[in-house]
Amino acid sequence: MTASPTHWILTLVCEDRPGIVHAISGAIVAAGGNITESQQFSSDGTGTFFMRLQVESDAPRETFEAALLPVTQQYTMTWQLDVVGRPLRTLVLVSTAAHCLNDLLFRQRAGQLPIELPLVLSNHGGLASLAEFYSVPFEGHPVTNAAEKTAFEARILRAVEEHDIELVVLARYMQILSPELCARLGGRIINIHHSFLPGFKGANPYKQAHQRGVKLIGATAHFVTSDLDEGPIIEQNVVRVDHSRSTRELVAIGQDEESRTLTQAVKWFAENRVLLDGDRTIIFK
Repeated sequence: MTASPTHWILTLVCEDRPGIVHAISGAIVAAGGNITESQQFSSDGTGTFFMRLQVESDAPRETFEAALLPVTQQYTMTWQLDVVGRPLRTLVLVSTAAHCLNDLLFRQRAGQLPIELPLVLSNHGGLASLAEFYSVPFEGHPVTNAAEKTAFEARILRAVEEHDIELVVLARYMQILSPELCARLGGRIINIHHSFLPGFKGANPYKQAHQRGVKLIGATAHFVTSDLDEGPIIEQNVVRVDHSRSTRELVAIGQDEESRTLTQAVKWFAENRVLLDGDRTIIFK
């Protein structure tokens, strides 16, 4: 019986120059590959070329990489070769809000989200039963002072090493990460926060939104950097509301937007569809 060909994802980033598409296509053909999906983008602002390919090939990884190597070296490419649908090993951080964690866990179990969740870490213990329901290990560690925060961040880094974590998701984790941790995990941490027009800060933004008669509620998923809530944006969604909505209804609407926005960002990242172009992202949908 003949084995089915492997379906690969190839992403590459390099300086925009003539001949890139021709060269990479030739290398794929030389490796016996068939391109089934191709997307590319040239950034005028940075002069950078981005490409995402899906390729079927009977060749083993070593043969495929050997065929690509001369091209990647010629164009000084940053590139990655992965298998379509491979679950991305993901660590989730939470506090007390359950909606984002529940959506991630449900969609992962339902086969709608290509991630593997070996652990949930929290600065509270209240969501342990939710993680247990989905058979995901949970650890709660109080973070009430600087020493406990340092210890918790050290636990995050140990978990990343122990479980070969490729992505860290802040599913309404309500602690500011240190600049050192942001730097260590740069490009691998995704956060979610509400988006109001106008913007409100503080402990009860939905009450402020209700008092001001906000007409738009949304959510933003972005990479985490040392600049609070200012990392490159991956996905945003918005829904229109009116004066008839109570504060409680605004909270429920906002939580729905946060859940679907974060899950979408995680899905795109896990499918190797998110590439960084300086302070913004290129999303190959």
